[in-house]
Amino acid sequence: MRHTLPLAPQFYVTAPQTCPYLEGKVERKLFTALYGDEARTLNNSLSQQGFRRSQNVLYRPSCPGCNACMSARIKVAGFTPSRSQRRILKRNSTLHRQVKAPWATEEHYELFQKYLNSRHADGGMAGMDIFEFAAMIEETPVMTRVVEYYERDETGEDRLIAACLSDVLEDGLSMVYSFFDPTLENRSLGAFIILDHIHMAQESGLPYVYLGFWVPGSPKMAYKSRYRPLEIFHGGAWQELENPDSFSATDHPLDTDPVAEQVAAIHLPATPE
Repeated sequence: MRHTLPLAPQFYVTAPQTCPYLEGKVERKLFTALYGDEARTLNNSLSQQGFRRSQNVLYRPSCPGCNACMSARIKVAGFTPSRSQRRILKRNSTLHRQVKAPWATEEHYELFQKYLNSRHADGGMAGMDIFEFAAMIEETPVMTRVVEYYERDETGEDRLIAACLSDVLEDGLSMVYSFFDPTLENRSLGAFIILDHIHMAQESGLPYVYLGFWVPGSPKMAYKSRYRPLEIFHGGAWQELENPDSFSATDHPLDTDPVAEQVAAIHLPATPE
């Protein structure tokens, strides 16, 4: 009799550091390497369990005494744009999309730097050089695409004004990182990119758009709750977020499972026969 065994990645925990979302908190991540022939299978499985990809690493928060950071995904079948979201789509109706292989260009990097300097000058990516940027885009062992958005200027030339690095999962699109021209604030380009990913997922028959982490109490993450229906990965399962304003994550030290128990609870895919 033949048996299939689960993939057996090794999990590690980062050292505590200052939390970028909640004041006075420390952040720690549970992570594993992503490589080899089964990288896509592992990425699909762990993404469905609240993990996120960054280059060749899958991670999710494992913070002592805090479980505020929760993976979020939009259920695209039930999504209907709000009045303000319809206005955003209309304002950006002149944009045209190009979907390309994950290859970094100087045009990408210039737009990325412009975006960082305006929006996240004191963030963890500040000072990233072009080689580090290229690694962020190109070092991927899974199906990844760069989604570009162009607008034609008065001379007839196409100008890149927004881009998003996205993974194609078996059950959705996972938005890894997006950036855009910060001088076009009235265009709400960040929101438009999300709305367009919902449209792409609907066209492709994919049920979800993964948004990364939603953090109640963090103003910079509040925008994610505007895309409904929204599911969050909480308590080891996906659940629909009914009322974002009334939701609060617990921060009692006993409410966070030890790392060994967190790892033991992860469901790993079986290796093919």
